[in-house]
Amino acid sequence: MVAALTIPHRQFAPSALEASLARDSGRRLSPYARRGRSLSVRVLDAELEQPLELPAGAVSLLMNILETMAAGQGVVLIPENAELTTVQAASVLNVSRPYLIKLLEDNAIPYRKVGKHRRIRMEDVMAYKTRIDREREAVLDQLTLEAQQNDMGYSRP
Repeated sequence: MVAALTIPHRQFAPSALEASLARDSGRRLSPYARRGRSLSVRVLDAELEQPLELPAGAVSLLMNILETMAAGQGVVLIPENAELTTVQAASVLNVSRPYLIKLLEDNAIPYRKVGKHRRIRMEDVMAYKTRIDREREAVLDQLTLEAQQNDMGYSRP
């Protein structure tokens, strides 16, 4: 029995060779990944061939990982059920830790205390991120509409 991943896994920025390999692998995998179905692959190891069935979600996730690595960026994989420290949650949101603490104290994101330490569920961090991204998009849409109405150089599609 395999234990579920409950802590983040970090893959630092790839070397140039790894990025090149990721780019090539992603290009070759892409036609299959677009189908949105499970994928059967053969693993060659020490001249032994073993079939491996990858669920569609894993194929899609693998494509995202390969694309990120091909761009020379590191990857952090965090399961939804993970509890993050304030440092980890701030990193996910790309904000400072003091700003995250303010969000927590303003009840913008739920958290629990373990002794003196705050723990935030990954699901709650992502829900906040989704909510704030939607709000930003709505504001940008409104600004674009106003610019179009005031003939400020933005044409309507």
